[in-house]
Amino acid sequence: MTKALYDIDPYNTKFDAVIVSCNKNENGMYEIELDQTGFFPEQGGQTPDLGIIEVQRTTVERPMGDGFQFEVVDVQIQDGDIIHTIKPLVESRIDSESEQIAKLLAPGNNVNGFVDWHHRFSNMQQHSGEHIFSGLVHGFFGYDNVGFHLSDSVVTMDFNGVLSEDEVAELEGRANAVIISNLPINISYLKTDEEKASVEYRSKIDIEGDVRIVTIPDVDVCACCAPHVRKTGEIGILKVMGVQNYKGGVRVSILCGMRALVAFRQNMAIVNKLVNELNVPANDIVENVQRIQQNVNDLKYSLNKYMYEDLLRQAEGISDEEENAYIFTGDVDNKAMRECVNSMMERHTGYCGVFAGNDSNYRFIIGSKTKNCNDVVALLRDKCNAKGGGKPQMVQGSVEASKEEIEDVIR
Repeated sequence: MTKALYDIDPYNTKFDAVIVSCNKNENGMYEIELDQTGFFPEQGGQTPDLGIIEVQRTTVERPMGDGFQFEVVDVQIQDGDIIHTIKPLVESRIDSESEQIAKLLAPGNNVNGFVDWHHRFSNMQQHSGEHIFSGLVHGFFGYDNVGFHLSDSVVTMDFNGVLSEDEVAELEGRANAVIISNLPINISYLKTDEEKASVEYRSKIDIEGDVRIVTIPDVDVCACCAPHVRKTGEIGILKVMGVQNYKGGVRVSILCGMRALVAFRQNMAIVNKLVNELNVPANDIVENVQRIQQNVNDLKYSLNKYMYEDLLRQAEGISDEEENAYIFTGDVDNKAMRECVNSMMERHTGYCGVFAGNDSNYRFIIGSKTKNCNDVVALLRDKCNAKGGGKPQMVQGSVEASKEEIEDVIR
C-alpha cells in the first residue's frame, strides 16, 4: 500500500518517491503508483490534491526538456493503492513522444512530487471549518452530518435536522469565535477495539482498522482522513453562503479563509454596481429592486391585457363566413393566445389559430370544435420542422419559419 506522507505532515508539499507501476489510460493520460506520496486522494467527500510530478534528472537522460514534468490532474485510491493520473505539461508531445514518456515513467525510476500548496491549504481551511460547524451543530442540536462535499468551488454539509435562519446565524458566530480562539487541532489514532470504545467521536461510516481522529478541544471529535490546519486561527473566517431544506433536514453551504474573502469581494462588487445603477444607498437596494419588480409585473399585466384586446379586435375583423381563422401577432403570453383561440372557435367551424412571435420564429396555438388539430401540426412539422402537439381539439407548439411560409402551409 502506498505510504501516505500527507498523514505525517500536511504542511510538507515536496517529497521523493519511486514509481511502482505505470499505465496509459483511454484518455491518453498516464496512471502511476508511487511507493509513497504527498498527494491526498479523493475521499471523505473532498476532492484530491493537485500539483506536479517530476522525473529526477539522475534517473534518465533528459530527452524532452520540460517534458520531465507532469501535471497531476487526479488522485484516486484503488484497492488501497494511491493512483495518480498525470499528463505532460507539454501536452502536444503526448503522442509523438509517448515511447520516451513510457521510459521516463518506468517502474523503479525516481521522482519528485510538488503539491500545489495554495490548493492544499485552501482545502485544509475549508475542511477544518466544516469540522467546527458540524461539531457545533452536533453539540447544540444533536444532528449528524450525513453528507459532505468539498470541491474547488463549494463546501456543503447535510444535516439530518432542520435549522432556522437565526440558529444558522448563531452557529456561524460561534464557529468564528472558535476560529479566533486559535485552538489546536489534534490528530490521533485509535488502534484497538478498547480505544475505539472509550472515545465518543462523530463518523458517518463504520471504519475497519485504525481510526484517525481529528480533535478540536471542547468543539468536536471526528473520524477523518483529510489534512487539517494546525490551529483554528489559520482558518481565518467562516461564512455561511446558503441554507436550503434537503431530504428532511438542511444543507448548509460555507466558505472559509481566502475563499470567503474572494466571495465577499465578488458580492460587494455586485452591491456597488447596483448602488451606482439604482442611485440608492446599499441598505435600500432590496426595497428598490422589489419596487422595480412590482412595476415590471404591473407593466406586463397591462401589456398582456392590451395585446389580448388587440387580438380580439383582429379576430372580430375576420368575417364569420370564413371557415378557418388565423392571426399573426407579436410576442404575447399563452393565456391570451388560448383565450383568443377559444373566442374564434365560437364563430368559425374550421381551424382557429394564433401565431405569436417574429418573422422567423413563432409559437402557436390552434383549436377546432370539428377537426383534428394534430393534422395541422403534422403538416407544419413536415413542411416547416415545427414542434408541438396536443389533443385533437387544441394543439400548441413552435415553428421556425416566416409568416409567408406558414401561410402557404395552412392555406
